Parts: sequence; structure tokens; C-alpha cells
Amino acid sequence: MSEDETIGGPIGECVLVTGAAGFVGTHVVKELLSRGKYVRATARNPAAAGHLQSLENTNGGRLEIVKMDLFDSDSVDSAVKECNSIIHCAAELYVGVKDKQKDVVDPSIIGTNNLISAIEKCNTISKIIHTSSVAAIRPTNYSNGQILTVNDWCDDATLKSNAYGLAKAGAEKIMRQWWEDKGAEDSGIRLITIHPSIVIGPILAKRHVSGSMSYVDHLVKGSPPFTLKSHINMVDVRDVAIAHVNALSLGKNGQRYLLHAGSLWQRDMANILRESIQDRKWARFQLPKTLTYVVSLFHSKISPRWVKKNIGTTCYYDVGEVQNDLQFSFRGLDESIIDGANSIIEMKNRGKV
Repeated sequence: MSEDETIGGPIGECVLVTGAAGFVGTHVVKELLSRGKYVRATARNPAAAGHLQSLENTNGGRLEIVKMDLFDSDSVDSAVKECNSIIHCAAELYVGVKDKQKDVVDPSIIGTNNLISAIEKCNTISKIIHTSSVAAIRPTNYSNGQILTVNDWCDDATLKSNAYGLAKAGAEKIMRQWWEDKGAEDSGIRLITIHPSIVIGPILAKRHVSGSMSYVDHLVKGSPPFTLKSHINMVDVRDVAIAHVNALSLGKNGQRYLLHAGSLWQRDMANILRESIQDRKWARFQLPKTLTYVVSLFHSKISPRWVKKNIGTTCYYDVGEVQNDLQFSFRGLDESIIDGANSIIEMKNRGKV
């Protein structure tokens, strides 16, 4: 399929999904297609979104894949044109970046501004579901054991201390300020922001192993053969997708919604997999924090600063009425972890990872 080719054609409401090739974006597209929606899926490189074409589509949904770069205002304008709703999933991965301003903050801030400009120009958008993160809620310097809610903001982030939190909170504030300046609920535009914790579950493409699913992939690889004393707040990607799509018509206009199914230590995740998938070896040893500091001196993706803030510390989230408002129920973490691991194993067996 070429980047401008359409499967079918526009029918009814056109839902634009930005970042459609990503982990959350792909599951959102899948959920929309299962409900017979017309989806315009954007990708910076449409070739990387080829897996969207193989998504099950038996209920009359239509899929269009278009090229869009959030830094290119013309491509954003073109993608938004004639759409009625936007589910804005596009985001940059934080892991392994070299330039935090260019690779983490700018895509969120500049991209959100370009999206707003496109919305103003086309004048057809009535619903915006903005994918944020708990990173926009959790302060950089949170207290061990702190319970956070949608009333909290990451207001203490800096480029050096927490670039991802700075990007997520900054982009959300830009979107909300624009919406409020237009008259908020009286503007005729429905705005809801979704804040998932660490997203896990079945991967649908090779690229989905990166990012949040690296927590599970580490266990599947079995190398290094230990777990970190890392307490992980998680939610299933399928529930994240359902919440996004339901928010197009359900939930309170202007609301922030936290998506968090529960928390486990990484060692507990390994124990779940050991009991369920018994033909593989799973890590048993949990690396003490002191030794984790030593590892961080030689590891490209973790630093002593990260170890100090994340190893052995916990925080929790009060999700409020999200399940009632958006009419879904969180899956159990066992199911999410097992399905995620099995999907990685299956893809590895097929030589795709």
C-alpha cells in the first residue's frame, strides 16, 4: 500500500489516530476497526506501519494510512483535514535518546502546537482524545509510597532531571490552555486526556518490543539472568485502547483519566511467568540496590541517578471513577504479563524479533 492509498473510503465519522504504528496507537487502530470505524492512521514512515494492514477488520471498518511528521505543519494540516475526531497517540521513546530537548521535548511541544494549528484551520474536529502519561502527573521528586491522583501535576521536571515528564506535562498544558481559551466545554470540542502507567500486553509488531515492553522482554531474554528491585506500575494495552475509543463518547468532558491496573515488583513478574510458561528459564535472583549501582556504571540505559530514584521505591495511583465513566474493567496483571510474554516468544520463534 502506498502512503496515500485508502482501503475503502470515508464512511461516517473519520477518526485520525496519530502515532498509529506505535504500541498504543496500533491497538487503538485495532479497536476502532473492530467497531467498524473509518480510521486515518498516521506514521512518520508509512512503511513502518505496514502491520496495520494485517489487523483483523471484519465489521466494515476502513483504514487509510498517511504520512505525517509532527514537525511538518503542512503534513499535519493534510492529515487532520476532513477528520471529525483525533486520538493523539504520537510520542517519542525516551530510552536511549542523545538530545533530550530535540528527541523528547520538542516532538511533544512543537507537535502539539502544530496539531492545534491544524485543528483551527480545518474546523471539523469535535473530539480530541490526548494520550498523555502518568509522567505528566507524577512529580520528579515524589515521596516513596506516595499516592497520586488526576489532580497532581509533574511541575518540578527539568530537561536534566525528567525530560519525559517535562514533555508530557508541557504538551498537555498547551492543549488544555488552548481548549480553555476557546471556551472549554462551550467550545463545541470534546477534550479528554488519558494517562496510562507502564503499558504492557501483546505486541503486534517488532517495534513494540522497545519502550514499555522492554520490562517483559528482559524477562523473556533471560539475560542478564536477574531482576532489578524495580516496582512497576502497569496497565494492559488493550484496556488503554478501549478507554481511548470509549472516551470519544463516554466520560466527562475536560477530564483527565488515569489508567493503572496495579503494581508488581519485577521479581513477581518473573514468578508469574515461571508458573505459566514452564518450558523456559526465568530469572530468580533479584539484584540488590548496591550492586545495581555498580551495573549502572557500565550500562547504556540506566544511570546512578535512575537507580537512586527508581530502585526500591514505590508510588501508587488512585484511578478514581475511570472504569465507571469509560465503562470498561481493567484486566488482571497476570493476564497482561503472560499474554505479552507469549506474543514476544511467538514473534521471536517466527524470526521477527
